[in-house]
Amino acid sequence: MNHSRRGFLKTTMAATAALTASQLPSCADHHEGEDKDEPKFKISLAQWSLHRTINKGELKNIDFPKYTKEKFGIHGVEYVNSFFKKHAKDMAYLKDLKGRADGEGVRNVLIMCDGEGNLGAKTEDARTKTVENHKKWVEAAKFLGCHSIRVNAGGPGNKEELAKQVIDGLTRLSTFAKDFDINVIVENHGGLSSDGAWLSGVLKKINMDNCGALPDFGNFHQYDRYQGIKDLMPYAKGVSAKSRKFNDKGDEVETDFLKAMKLVDAAGYRGYVGIEYEGGKLSEHDGIIATKKLLERVFPQV
Repeated sequence: MNHSRRGFLKTTMAATAALTASQLPSCADHHEGEDKDEPKFKISLAQWSLHRTINKGELKNIDFPKYTKEKFGIHGVEYVNSFFKKHAKDMAYLKDLKGRADGEGVRNVLIMCDGEGNLGAKTEDARTKTVENHKKWVEAAKFLGCHSIRVNAGGPGNKEELAKQVIDGLTRLSTFAKDFDINVIVENHGGLSSDGAWLSGVLKKINMDNCGALPDFGNFHQYDRYQGIKDLMPYAKGVSAKSRKFNDKGDEVETDFLKAMKLVDAAGYRGYVGIEYEGGKLSEHDGIIATKKLLERVFPQV
């Protein structure tokens, strides 16, 4: 980042800091003492839940915060970078997006980053390029008031080889992000990252306060999902409540949400739980509503 851009970012962020602090809750605090006036968990909405609506042109990224509040009564949003990729360095766009979210009282929680290369790429040059590609999203997340960017731990090699490569890529990106007070969090998102023991081992070796996990209830595949949640929760700085199918009682049929949330609670996590509906039977709107109702039913039982 050149000096003029860095200066502009610092000036703009300083100018908006007081307004943000006065209007919105602080970044999700994890593992801190409970505030009696604050709920243990807050619900946010992962933008991927609306990917079909967005891809059909029925919803623009710039309107996501207002739409989330008006349609679902949710006051936290999790962006997907692919829906505003050309605007990653567009300060006018980011200022508009932040202003709209602030105006609605909606918290920008995190940005999910895909399509920027593998942090576990085989060569150092490829990992360096991936780290560089992610830096703009760290800067955008900071400006928008997010606490994290979500990344993927992909790449070639066996468990030992990929672990070494991912540790290098994640450490370098997290070191950069630390100066912006942004977390770099890894989702169990296919491949070895869906092995809870492997991913938790990687994060343990990195051992950085701002490098953590985003456990996703539904992305453990061949690995036991409840063991996976238990593995990753000590490093969690967010939680993704993946939903696909519901029965007549309103329960998610693939994941026992009460069991999952008890594991989340047992780890001492306090913060946002993001709805990520991926089903096809219910519409995106109805699937989001069903997931929200389920979480609201489960939270008091935890």
